[in-house]
Amino acid sequence: MIKQVRKYPYKHYNRFSDTTGRKYLVGEAKVPSVTTILSATKDKKFLDNWRRKVGDKEADRIMNQASTIGTEMHQVLEYAYNGQGYYNDSAQGKQPRMMAKIILKNLQIDEVWGNEVSLEYNNQFAGTTDLVAMAYGKPSIVDFKQSNRPKKEEWVEDYKLQLGAYYLAHKSNYGPIEQGVISICTRDLQYQEFKLTEPDLIDYSDKFLERVEQFKKLQ
Repeated sequence: MIKQVRKYPYKHYNRFSDTTGRKYLVGEAKVPSVTTILSATKDKKFLDNWRRKVGDKEADRIMNQASTIGTEMHQVLEYAYNGQGYYNDSAQGKQPRMMAKIILKNLQIDEVWGNEVSLEYNNQFAGTTDLVAMAYGKPSIVDFKQSNRPKKEEWVEDYKLQLGAYYLAHKSNYGPIEQGVISICTRDLQYQEFKLTEPDLIDYSDKFLERVEQFKKLQ
């Protein structure tokens, strides 16, 4: 069983959705989520072209299925990293559980500091990181992803921006983080991992703050 360490007194922020996207309630403030900011400020040309190619109905089916599988894979991982055993309730059958097993087998976690950790930064943004842990011997922010196929480096820019945001929020409220890890399993059970050094995280946190400013101009 993976060692659980309560290193920081993590707060929990309730999240909700309205017409402008997902938000977190931080005290009295309604703070936009990291993913809402990224979605609102990204270049959607590729997604729009893909929708036109496959049709709206098929695009919705593919995205809904991916969301369901991703959610169920996360549930298996949350149970495992909380030391609660093996989550075995999946509407999508074995696939999400098998994908989670691949991540558990390949990702080196020495101890868990927090699972599904709420993080916020100066009421500008908030989000939930999948795991804060000692990974590969370093204090790390870890995010789990599912994918239809292996990712090229240039396809994971938004994932890196997410980690940059979480890095900034964790450093501001709790303590230092030295590494970001994007842990991916594909539908055909290939494992893939992208690591960010602390200089990388600083760079992506700066880039994310630029997206925050873009988002504010859209409101």
